Amino acid sequence: MRTGNRVFGILGLAVAALAVPQVDTAQAETLRVAVNTSDVANLDPHRATATADKGLVGWMFNALVRFPPGSSNPAEIEPDLAESWSVSDDGLVWTFKLREGVRFHGDWGELSAEDVVYSLKRAADPERSSFAGTYDGFEEITAVDPRTVRVELSYPVPGFLGLVANYHGGNIVSKAAADSLGADFNSKPIGTGPFALTERVTQQHVRLDAHGGYFRGTPKIETIMYRFIPSDSSRELAFTSGELDIIYGKREQRWVETTRRNDEAEVDIFLPGEFRTVHLNRSVKPLDDIKVRKAIAHAIKIDDIVAYVGADVGPKGCSVVPTGYLGEDCSWGYEYDLEKAKALLAQAGHPDGFEITSVVSSNASQLPIMEVIQSQLAAVGIKMNMNVVDHPTYHQQIRQDASAITFYGAARFPMADSYLTQFYHSAATVGTPTAITNFSHCDVADAEIEAARQTADEAERMKLWAQAQQKIHDAVCSVPLFSLLQVWLRDDGLDYGYALKGSMNLAPPITEATTISR
Repeated sequence: MRTGNRVFGILGLAVAALAVPQVDTAQAETLRVAVNTSDVANLDPHRATATADKGLVGWMFNALVRFPPGSSNPAEIEPDLAESWSVSDDGLVWTFKLREGVRFHGDWGELSAEDVVYSLKRAADPERSSFAGTYDGFEEITAVDPRTVRVELSYPVPGFLGLVANYHGGNIVSKAAADSLGADFNSKPIGTGPFALTERVTQQHVRLDAHGGYFRGTPKIETIMYRFIPSDSSRELAFTSGELDIIYGKREQRWVETTRRNDEAEVDIFLPGEFRTVHLNRSVKPLDDIKVRKAIAHAIKIDDIVAYVGADVGPKGCSVVPTGYLGEDCSWGYEYDLEKAKALLAQAGHPDGFEITSVVSSNASQLPIMEVIQSQLAAVGIKMNMNVVDHPTYHQQIRQDASAITFYGAARFPMADSYLTQFYHSAATVGTPTAITNFSHCDVADAEIEAARQTADEAERMKLWAQAQQKIHDAVCSVPLFSLLQVWLRDDGLDYGYALKGSMNLAPPITEATTISR
């Protein structure tokens, strides 16, 4: 617990404090949080994809089932809004019995089966959801009675419970609120979670207050002030001076090692890793040439990037599917070979290289890596011009297909299908009606991805996933780099109320059991 200002050697200029907006948070029941963004982009849980948005969503919403607080392990999924469920022998019909008396935030009433049906159909609708592609197997969703929901599938969906868990499209919204608020639901989201949004000030903060009607009990934390401080130094200084209780940390080995010297703070490193990948836009010349894409793959020295990030926070990847996901196949890789890269460029008609443009986030966990890659590509004559923008603008522009080379980090449900579907199936291609995050316009493994979804044979599914990964690798749709684990820094007086090993929403869950002492 803090006895004075937290002082340790990771900051230089005290003047940086002038850049930190002040918020009155004197009460011990107020949790003061800061993240590395200038604003949140979307608080609609079916649209929230940015890291800073997902954490907030995780504190405001529930789902039929949940990853227990502190876990990202699918084997540990437990009841949430559903008190129980059953599944047919063929895996095609799932029936959920809802808890009684679950209330939405504010005056939006009690949860019913109609809200669940509405939410899951909404999650599957590309007009209203960023995750629609993952719900292709949902054939029918029905309210059997006010407390019973039945989901009928067109095929046995791999990792089905992950799609109805408290993550991405699985979050349950108030039908009445979503219909009434329309587009304003983004800034006035209504869920059933332990905290409710009460204030949103652009480029300053979001305020959440405890949900007094929360079905697991009123949270011990009364208020969460969620501040936007994109500057690492300003955020860290506000923490060391006692203005903040928990901050988004720097996911760099040296920062972690230095920060751990402070005996009044705790560094939390947890799963899942956001898998860092360089996506090559095959619709942009000269990246439409396989020889050029191979040249880029051979010019990127991944070991140097991993060494920079550090072993604790950035283990190296080996497939287009993230490390540790069910179905990951590490049979392939791209060898670092500058001479081979130069020879391929010459064969493609670019002996002197070429210029290409990449939209890059100013985020500290992205920009330095892209600067390294920019330098590595320059060694073979490729000039990568970086259009550096703030993180929300970056997300907007890459989804408008504005980048030839897109560096992207993401965590998904830890199963090969989720990553293959969202990043490498043609239906997920950015700029299309069903767009998710296929920045490379990859379409070479659609058949295998779809067949793996429909088979009930686990061995056959694994085989198909491996074949899909090989095709994507051979086509050089992307260059996988490393998994960047989550790093947060907290006051040692903050007790989460559970052991933090993982969080699918990329921020420590703040629950009804979380406490802060100062």
